[in-house]
Amino acid sequence: MSEFFNRYFPNVVKLSDEVVQSTIETIYMTLATAIIAGVFGIILGVILVVSDRQGIAPNKLVYETLDKVINICRSIPFIIMLAVIAPFTRLVVGTTIGTTASIVPLVIGTVPFFARQIQNALLEVDGGVVEAAQAMGSSTLEIIFRVYLKEGLPGIVRASALTVINLIGLTAMAGAVGGGGLGNLAIARGYNRFQNDVVVVATLIILILVFISQMIGNYFIRKTEHA
Repeated sequence: MSEFFNRYFPNVVKLSDEVVQSTIETIYMTLATAIIAGVFGIILGVILVVSDRQGIAPNKLVYETLDKVINICRSIPFIIMLAVIAPFTRLVVGTTIGTTASIVPLVIGTVPFFARQIQNALLEVDGGVVEAAQAMGSSTLEIIFRVYLKEGLPGIVRASALTVINLIGLTAMAGAVGGGGLGNLAIARGYNRFQNDVVVVATLIILILVFISQMIGNYFIRKTEHA
């Protein structure tokens, strides 16, 4: 086996420690961003559903403002967003280079996408259940937690799984411009130095992370749908 790797992946063997470190960095960026963006995404998604004209607490100004901001943010290509918010990133973490610095644009790029997914998931909740809760005198917060988030859990899990897979791709893009991780390894060490075996291995590891994320997502989707 070692002979096989030395023959076909010589550069990967030399950079084995860096490959492991880059994989850890990618997982770190993915998990940290998923947690932060997950919290903000759910909050914004709930606000969109609740403040809609057919929601339980209609507010035209809040809904239209938030809706337009999300649409604008989703329309900006991520690679351009990295450059646009560089001053804000430097203000928050003191630098624009590295895995921790990449989390800032990753969160800003992921929240609008996830918020829209959460909105769509919560809109699938049976309106009759919401009306029944209102008729029983439930408060807005009670309806949000006991109806929307509880009944919409399968949709929320599906949206979360899709978002994490999308996020792994964004980490690779962030890495390509100095963010660290497998993207940086593939471009800086592989592509720029004509080390194709490094590019291939970095890509395979990213695909493995995607497949693992999908398997975990499918598991939780089945659990929530049969709960």
